[in-house]
Amino acid sequence: MVIRPERDPETLVAEAQRAEAVGFDELWLWEDCFWAGGIAAAATALAATEHITVALGIMPAPVRNTAFVAMEVAALARLQPGRFHAGVGHGVAEWMRQVGAKPASQLALLEETVGGLRALLAGATVNAQGRYVRLRAVALGHPPGVVPPVSVGVRGPRSLELSGRCADGTVLDSLSSPAYVRWARERIDAGRAAAGRTDAHRITVFAYCATDEAGRAAVERHLSALRGGGGPQAERLGAGPWSAAGGRDDPFVLALADAGADCVVLVPPEPAVPLGWPASGTAR
Repeated sequence: MVIRPERDPETLVAEAQRAEAVGFDELWLWEDCFWAGGIAAAATALAATEHITVALGIMPAPVRNTAFVAMEVAALARLQPGRFHAGVGHGVAEWMRQVGAKPASQLALLEETVGGLRALLAGATVNAQGRYVRLRAVALGHPPGVVPPVSVGVRGPRSLELSGRCADGTVLDSLSSPAYVRWARERIDAGRAAAGRTDAHRITVFAYCATDEAGRAAVERHLSALRGGGGPQAERLGAGPWSAAGGRDDPFVLALADAGADCVVLVPPEPAVPLGWPASGTAR
């Protein structure tokens, strides 16, 4: 499940503990502008829980230095081995412009960032003289014993192929239909083939969880905005249903899994609409 960043930071500990108690496998946090910082929130959620995986999807690459991201991720991975999942992406273009960080080439920046981050986390000494990432004999003083996965949150065809080439997984956002997931998987696999990769590549898909009429209305508002925006997601919307009620056997969750999703993450459609807590065990 997702704890949306718009919710007050003071609620994070209790919500993370409750998510673990009712049986969710993973807790996802977003680093959206201009809410609470993602690393601070992830560290708090990890410290407040015992076994649930905590994932950060995503950190915008344009505002984070590769070496310092690696330091933060490595610290969390050493403090809570096997429990942290890192995510990196382009960042929302308008937000990146707003803070003066929109790069001339989003693709080049993201690929250089992910390549350097994964190498540092694996314990390598990195020398890089890229367009954006420049590292001279950089190595982590405390590399993690259990190297955390690094997923990339992207949408378009070239970015999806990039993810297949250089990342451990891909995060697809909460307006992803089964048709879009299949198409995205094809693009990712094309990138993997071009890079000669045969290792596993996890597909994480966010899905709105509408447990009542208010939630369904909120999902429809988001879909209406998407339909007018174009792009590969809008082109592959297809017919509903467009939200999950929760649980492994939900028809929409099963349809996403059949399309290639390895993990489906439930998302409250708006901050004012609670996710709705299932009985213990039914969230898994």
